Amino acid sequence: MLTGIEEVDWASLGHAYGPADDVPELLRGLASADPAERETALDGMYGAVHHQGDVYDSTLACIPFLLELVADPAVQDRGCIVELLTSIGGIELDDDEELDELGADDEEFIPAANYAMAAAAIAAGADVFLGLVSDADPEVRLAAPCALASLHPEPARVLNLLRERLTVERDTEVRLALVAAVGRLALRHASLRAETVEWLGWLARAAQDPGLRLAALAQRARCAPGDIPDDVVPWVTGLLEEIRTSANRPAAPGTERAATPTLIGQVRELLEEHAAGRPAPWTEELLRTLHAALDDRVDDRIALIVAQLRSPDWGQRSDAIWMCGGLIRVWRGRYEEVVRLVGAQLQDPEPRLREAATSFLERLFELGAPAADALAARLAAGPGAAGPGTAGPVRSGRDGALLALARAGDTRAVPLLARALEEPEVRRELLYAMDGLGPSAAMLAPLLTRRLAEVELDERLYDRAAPLLYALAAVRGAQAVPEVLRVLRGAPANRRDWVREATLRTLAAFGPAAAEAVPDMRRLLAADSAAVATTAARALWAAEGDRGDVLPALEGWLRPGASGAEWCAAAQALGEIGPAAAAAAAALRPGLASRDLWVRVRSAAALWRVSGDASVALPVLLAAWEENRHARVDISECLAEMGPAASAAQLVVLTELTRRRRHNAREDGSGSHDIHVDEKLLTLCRAALARMERGTF
Repeated sequence: MLTGIEEVDWASLGHAYGPADDVPELLRGLASADPAERETALDGMYGAVHHQGDVYDSTLACIPFLLELVADPAVQDRGCIVELLTSIGGIELDDDEELDELGADDEEFIPAANYAMAAAAIAAGADVFLGLVSDADPEVRLAAPCALASLHPEPARVLNLLRERLTVERDTEVRLALVAAVGRLALRHASLRAETVEWLGWLARAAQDPGLRLAALAQRARCAPGDIPDDVVPWVTGLLEEIRTSANRPAAPGTERAATPTLIGQVRELLEEHAAGRPAPWTEELLRTLHAALDDRVDDRIALIVAQLRSPDWGQRSDAIWMCGGLIRVWRGRYEEVVRLVGAQLQDPEPRLREAATSFLERLFELGAPAADALAARLAAGPGAAGPGTAGPVRSGRDGALLALARAGDTRAVPLLARALEEPEVRRELLYAMDGLGPSAAMLAPLLTRRLAEVELDERLYDRAAPLLYALAAVRGAQAVPEVLRVLRGAPANRRDWVREATLRTLAAFGPAAAEAVPDMRRLLAADSAAVATTAARALWAAEGDRGDVLPALEGWLRPGASGAEWCAAAQALGEIGPAAAAAAAALRPGLASRDLWVRVRSAAALWRVSGDASVALPVLLAAWEENRHARVDISECLAEMGPAASAAQLVVLTELTRRRRHNAREDGSGSHDIHVDEKLLTLCRAALARMERGTF
């Protein structure tokens, strides 16, 4: 086994962490009789030789040995090696010309060339995967279909083999993998698509196993998303009910493995924990595939999720919550019933379901209102009401429910926040959630003041004080002025400007009640930092309403050579002052022609607010609207203020309101405030449109 491994000059090759002289040991570890050693070796292969999907010269040198290991029935855990090979060889360039277009000196040339060589090398030995579809090890049979669909150079031959194998395979998950591989082939090879779609449609109706019918339906939808039947929701919900009633006992436990201190081991344990106690955990992946195919058919996706949330199977309800998380993050829609049903899961005895519901509700902000009663009931029940089987810290779950309730703007959160502020540690997100609770949150000011007084003026001052300062600004806790000044004056060198900016923002929120801090504000007008100086100007204006020192200080930052951040900070501050800063209009105008989009947006908005002249500002704002979607919230706020003067923007606003996709949706991830920001955009657009149409605000 591993013949010729010593003949390779591994030290001259490299991987993610330097010379690859440790690779022979990893390859031998994959063939070890010790499960822990095999898992450690596999972790090393992914961590160094195939780090984050990269292919190095050492990765290429490993391919013959990995193929040899896969072909040897005596090697255990070969399914994992098949998956590793599939990952190494499955990175496809957009087309054959992509590599040709890269010059040899291009930094992307070597990685792209390595991907191409890896695919070619594995394809040359891909016949080894043909025999694995009937291997005695179900884990090998589970991995082989995807490898064949991704790597074998004869797709028609593979298609026939997969379909034939489906007639004799008895393992449920392997059968689903066979169907998924058929769908993958159809997507990769247009010549096979029509035939495959027809076959998948037949299988979706003819198969006896409801799980197999669901898999075929999901793959057919994936391959032909434009031809998904109108009755897909009742069809899928009927299949899920069949699966639930036929799988009337928990899945048999898998083979226990020794714990290993590896990332691979941690991921495996998390997946096992997620699937534990569920008769058909594989339905989650099938529904993900179906949801991806349905894409912008939001109403169908919501109807499917609602049906799942009403299922007696807690696993289906949990899957529905995670599916809805992806849906609501990307698409606008009517989610009231979904949110209400998710809220109902907070009383379920299954801790994983409660955790999923809480995590989902945390990100909804105002959209979480339909679940407010359920959140309040969950919090009122006390820590002992978590139910049997509770695992993990109860406190974190309650903090999540409280965060969701506060972000929804429900005032029932206020006394619970007061209780949380009495605890030794407070989740920082709770402090940032106080800005939507209105006047009722004023009762929190003394507690916030006391906590700020306890913060030490050390190197960690900003991290500890900033959330408290934000919360004090939100509740208008002006009685905290002495403690805010203590922080402002005692800030250490580390992040001093950040601390100053945070304290000045809080003092600005206090308005005239912060008169005691005026000398400090005047002193910081001359700060070297534009963020500090302009925030000091805003605080001084809020405290005294005197333009004498404020306007010259702000106009000083609107100078040739100022950075974009400096100009934007000054422009925003002038815009907040409004008509009283009309004398600064001339200083703002050069910003309208800046190459920096945000300078143009801030300058145009400020110019409107200080002069009331929309004729110059509006064209700049509308051009920026089209150029950068992330500027739309700020622009729509200005349009709402303009009212009839912004009537030329009516079509732009209407178009935004009719879009189904959220303006800030990303394919590569999401932020905790993304939904809230998009909903704010919609609210501002509606307000702007109403003012344009009626001439009132």
